[in-house]
Amino acid sequence: MDVVEIETFLVSLFKFRVIHPTKPQQQQFKSSGSPVFDDFIATHKLQTAETTVLLLGLIPFLNPNFLFHAIKEIFDAIKDKPIIGGYRGKNHRGILPNAELALFLLAGEDLRNRIQFMHLFESDHLFSKKKILSISKQEELEPHYSKPYLISQEYFDLFVLGKRYSPSLSPKFPAQLLQTQLEWSDLVLGSNTATQIEEIKIWLDHNAELMKDSVLGKKIKSGYVALFYGPSGTGKTLTATLLGTYTGKDVYRIDLSQVISKYIGETEKNLSQLFEEAKDRDWILFFDEADSIFGKRTNVKDAHDKYANQEVSYLLQQVENHDGLVILASNFKGNIDTAFTRRFQSIIEFETPKASERLEIWKKAIPGSLPLEEAGSLTSIAQKYELNGANIINIVHYASLQSLHMKEKKLSTQHLMKGIKREFKKEGKIL
Repeated sequence: MDVVEIETFLVSLFKFRVIHPTKPQQQQFKSSGSPVFDDFIATHKLQTAETTVLLLGLIPFLNPNFLFHAIKEIFDAIKDKPIIGGYRGKNHRGILPNAELALFLLAGEDLRNRIQFMHLFESDHLFSKKKILSISKQEELEPHYSKPYLISQEYFDLFVLGKRYSPSLSPKFPAQLLQTQLEWSDLVLGSNTATQIEEIKIWLDHNAELMKDSVLGKKIKSGYVALFYGPSGTGKTLTATLLGTYTGKDVYRIDLSQVISKYIGETEKNLSQLFEEAKDRDWILFFDEADSIFGKRTNVKDAHDKYANQEVSYLLQQVENHDGLVILASNFKGNIDTAFTRRFQSIIEFETPKASERLEIWKKAIPGSLPLEEAGSLTSIAQKYELNGANIINIVHYASLQSLHMKEKKLSTQHLMKGIKREFKKEGKIL
């Protein structure tokens, strides 16, 4: 980010307001030298006033001395004039920006213009909705606009360092980022499942546009709730992850073991923190093993049952109110209370792959550096052994390691068969 360019622009604003305290400012900031920042400005169609507020908020991070020297040199004769604004921090030795300073640079002493620009600091503005900046809550007795405003660490990292915000798994944020190097072509799904996943992709592509429609936008929800159900290893998690890759959205798997608490009120508190963190961030939320909380509700026999049911209702409310895509995953559809399934936009079954699908998975799994010794054997293996995608990957992994250990240049059917036996034994099945 070109700090000199930013400082030059802000100095020109300061000087302009000394000479023209009531005349509108026409100068525009052309470029920050940061592609990410410039793209953000273009994507959200931010006006010069909004860009100025952001640049002013970034300056204390980039050059802590700047505001102190700019105000001292330019306003030396009137440095105590209250309308200028600015805030002297306790730990930060320079001057921090506040709304008063921003309003002075944008509107000078023109009260009508100052009032018009106040919306930049209100809760319904993009800056607040996306948690880009916030006005400090300290010094409660001070006028609201006298308090310093801060650019969040998330957006400082994005604008200056080009880093996307990615919170780590913690008690306050019980979710983990899902990532994969695989692509859609690596995923093998039944035709019915693939068709329904395509419908979710269409929603992700076009629903935001419909939300802006003057008629339909008032009647549809900005969020989407889907249930993925089927045996383990059939691609539920990978599909959710690839939906994120397809759309450029982060996918977070919620660890429900850290969310659910035996203490009354704690589960709701944990859920509230989770959804507050996810609000307006355009994330895909993936609740694995969702039947642990969305299971069939019990009859109320005691206080514990009553509060357990309240927790489920609270979670359902949060899920329905979330702006983005929420995916619940379960091994069995029957484990989910039917009162909930009626409120989902789609319910998608992930079946154990058929023989033709298993053959495709086998072919995609064979490593390029270890071609199969008997290529024709895959067809009979796929027809004979009912395995899911995760099983097949485990088997090929095992067989490949054995081949490398034996210094073989090809993957033998013998090693594959040993891997199949191991996989069946693990799951308590008879080969």
